[in-house]
Amino acid sequence: MGTAFIILIVFGLFILLSSFFTVKQQTSVIVERFGKFTSVRNSGLQLKIPIIDRIAGRVNLKIQQLDVLIETQTKDNVFIKMKVSVQFKVIQEHVYEAFYKLEYPHDQITAYVFDVVRAEVPKLILDDVFVRKDDIAIAVKRELNEAMTTYGYDIINTLVTDIDPDIQVKNAMNRINAAEREKTAAMFESEAQRIRIVAKAKAEAESKKLQGQGIADQRREIARGLVESVEVLNHVGINSQEASALIVITQHYDTLQAIGADTNSNLILLPNSPQAASDMLNSMVTSFSASNIIGEEMKRQPRKVKKTNNSDINYNPSDTSEPTETAQ
Repeated sequence: MGTAFIILIVFGLFILLSSFFTVKQQTSVIVERFGKFTSVRNSGLQLKIPIIDRIAGRVNLKIQQLDVLIETQTKDNVFIKMKVSVQFKVIQEHVYEAFYKLEYPHDQITAYVFDVVRAEVPKLILDDVFVRKDDIAIAVKRELNEAMTTYGYDIINTLVTDIDPDIQVKNAMNRINAAEREKTAAMFESEAQRIRIVAKAKAEAESKKLQGQGIADQRREIARGLVESVEVLNHVGINSQEASALIVITQHYDTLQAIGADTNSNLILLPNSPQAASDMLNSMVTSFSASNIIGEEMKRQPRKVKKTNNSDINYNPSDTSEPTETAQ
């Protein structure tokens, strides 16, 4: 009697304890009665009929992520590997559909991702795949939403997280990029060199212009100084020829002094005497006088007359004008 009572008490406690169960946050529990769906229980302490009701399964309501690795071919016949991350969750109001209608949701999502990616990527060349990866992700999300909503799943987001071409293709792309950058660098260096050459030429032109102005001003001032020197010497009774000789001798000795101050100079002036300066001045004056005399003689020469059949032409060798014709 005592043993049976103990067994009855233990069995009663077991039945009582099996009547209660807890459901975690962001989880739903499917309860069945004799194999038939009864209810969906949410988080908290729940009660069921022992032996008659049972927990058929638990459905995770958190956002889940599935990474799908796909190998496909682009329009320019380059094989690439793409990694697409799909973020999804079970809609709480559609737990029944998610539990009973779809047995392997991960396989279903993977199949749709493969289908969409292998339909979109072959339309693009390799460079466009990198640029339009967001368009591919949007296409995958749109297709998955249309298919998975029926089964109680909501696609939160899809991301193309990796695009990996063959190693040889990547090396070729790197070489192309390096060559393009070297080309750009060469163009900039050439442009910089051109700017430097133009700037240098402008600077030299401006320098020569200023040098020319300086030389012209220098010569003008020298001439003015010579005129003033001659006028001063004329006031003290020295005629123009003597004054010119004195100025030439002074400049001669100034030049010798400047040459002697330069220790590296190899210039030798011959002759080097006071009489040489006077002789040089006399030679210059004589040459100028001879030129004037020749010009006067050419002006005083008589005109020659060239005879033609019916007219005479007055001809003067020193006259550069057209000859005039006189009637017989």
